[in-house]
Amino acid sequence: MTDKTIIVAKSPIEVDLVEGKDYWFCTCGKSDKQPFCDGSHKGSKFKSHKFTAQKTGKAWLCQCKHSDNIPFCDGSHSKL
Repeated sequence: MTDKTIIVAKSPIEVDLVEGKDYWFCTCGKSDKQPFCDGSHKGSKFKSHKFTAQKTGKAWLCQCKHSDNIPFCDGSHSKL
């Protein structure tokens, strides 16, 4: 298994979040449940990124895995 991040897409993905709910964001890019973790990182240097939604509603999550504000998109994909 490679320890290199896979760029899923060079654009964010819109998701619906529920305030107070915990989510596990995929950091490796291998999950079949993008942008969320399905455990595909096992055996690599990657770990899922747990976050708790601060409010209910739509959010734009990073799919390039290079954001400085993981799990949220910060536009880093435009530099790849």
